Amino acid sequence: MADFRTDPIATRKKYIEAWNTTMIKIWKERISFLGIFDSGKLLNSPIVLKTEADGRLMDIHLSQSFLEYGLWQDFGTGREIPIGNPGDVKCLDPTYRAEHNLDEPRKRGPKWGGGETSGNPREPRPWYSIKYYSSVMNLTRFYAESLGDEFKSIVCDALDSAKYRQNTAYYKRKGYR
Repeated sequence: MADFRTDPIATRKKYIEAWNTTMIKIWKERISFLGIFDSGKLLNSPIVLKTEADGRLMDIHLSQSFLEYGLWQDFGTGREIPIGNPGDVKCLDPTYRAEHNLDEPRKRGPKWGGGETSGNPREPRPWYSIKYYSSVMNLTRFYAESLGDEFKSIVCDALDSAKYRQNTAYYKRKGYR
């Protein structure tokens, strides 16, 4: 394993790659656990690979991609809930559901295929947001420690050098040249 004092760039790169791999694993486990798969497309879609960074990995930009359907599942929304809805979702109201026979299982999808609904109202199935936020906080903490340790070692090396000691006013006054 690379030591941050010897190769902080390699350490940061290794940490980011491990973070990417771990996030994909966590997301796939949550999707499977919550049963958010019909065709398996969402389960196979999470990719956390795009990392834009400068040469020293001090400034990074991560991009995650997966099917938009996954966000609908995470927040418990779908086609019947319009964008910008103020929160009054009629299809979740028990009387509205009873009047429109939404409490009964019914056919969904095209006439020739699809499946049946459960008859239950939509509920959020958080596979993405909970673990993602906490892991981003861990990534932030690691970066703060890594860059801080690298900065401390640079400053300590500069202050301990004989050249610095010889050229400061303090050492010149004391006669240590």
